[in-house]
Amino acid sequence: MNLTEKEFLHYIKRFDSVPFRIIIDNKNYILGHSEPEFTVKINEPPKISSLLSGTSLALGEAYMNGDIEIYGDLYKALRCFLGQIGKFSSDNKLLKKILFTKTSRKNQQREVSSHYDIGNDFYKLWLDESMSYSCGIFQNENDSLYDAQKNKVHHIIEKLELKDGMTLCDIGCGWGFLLIEAAKMYNIVGLGITLSHEQKKLCEERIRAEGLTNRLEVRLMDYRELPHLKVKFDRIVSVGMLEHVGRKNYRRFMESIKKSLKPGGVFLLHYISALQENPGDAWLKKYIFPGGMIPSLREIIDIAGDLAFYTIDVESLRRHYTKTLLHWNKNFQAHKSEIEAKFNKEFVKMWELYLCSCAAVFSNGITDLHQILFTNGVNNSLPMLRHH
Repeated sequence: MNLTEKEFLHYIKRFDSVPFRIIIDNKNYILGHSEPEFTVKINEPPKISSLLSGTSLALGEAYMNGDIEIYGDLYKALRCFLGQIGKFSSDNKLLKKILFTKTSRKNQQREVSSHYDIGNDFYKLWLDESMSYSCGIFQNENDSLYDAQKNKVHHIIEKLELKDGMTLCDIGCGWGFLLIEAAKMYNIVGLGITLSHEQKKLCEERIRAEGLTNRLEVRLMDYRELPHLKVKFDRIVSVGMLEHVGRKNYRRFMESIKKSLKPGGVFLLHYISALQENPGDAWLKKYIFPGGMIPSLREIIDIAGDLAFYTIDVESLRRHYTKTLLHWNKNFQAHKSEIEAKFNKEFVKMWELYLCSCAAVFSNGITDLHQILFTNGVNNSLPMLRHH
């Protein structure tokens, strides 16, 4: 065993809370004190300097390029390993270019495009037919992914207390399923905004197919431009978009909504949250969500109070996101050969690592998913109890 292998083995021994087997230099090592739950084969160990500067980045890149292989259920292995994330090393100064990117409109447009403009055909392979790319709600054990996404959208629509003819703005509208459902159910007039060209294109196609062009519109537009429209909406919703705003812009995001919402209007915010403020994961930000930042619940509530947004309801859907991600990964695996042919093997390993690691951190409670319902000032006309 060479020096690099010895250093790697010494470093990795800190993660022994869950027993697992390591194969390195054709030798087996058991970490922990009972039957191993998974096996990790080391073909080429990361350098100790890389592990110390950014554990997740070093291990993630090693998995992507085949230097590390995991035998068994990848989700189960990551759930065990990421449950010890407090033992990871991260030099935030060394990784600052990855962790702290510019929050200018131009740069955020580029970052969002890098993820969502991979191609609609790619996302169609593993999302459900609603093309919903956010946490579903599983009301029953046997709900399909489509059932869960429809449940989620209807849950949001009910919370918004929509009425016929109301105006609704969807910030980060994705492929438009929520807007279309709201228009079909309540005859609302809606505006969806997105920074993704691919999402806008397909969203407009779906609106035309539903015969809703007289009621719904989609614009390629930054949330900071909303107040310039000089329009006050009855309702505003944002699902899975706040994570792209950046910590420096949370207040500006909320201020933009404040300026665009009628007095007493209702705003629903659905986003991935954290217990405490942190700069995020270097591997995830380098390869999956450049510029992504997960807000804590308390910092959003704090800003809301300053702006006279009344917090009406807070709901955690964390475990639903674990199940959603596992459904996505199952679909992804079913189309693995097609995706590899379209991209490459490294791309496939990167995405399966992303889907399984996210499922793991939601299961472990490292991240959460919250829906917060606000009113712009006092609103005494809403139901007094959560009736959904």
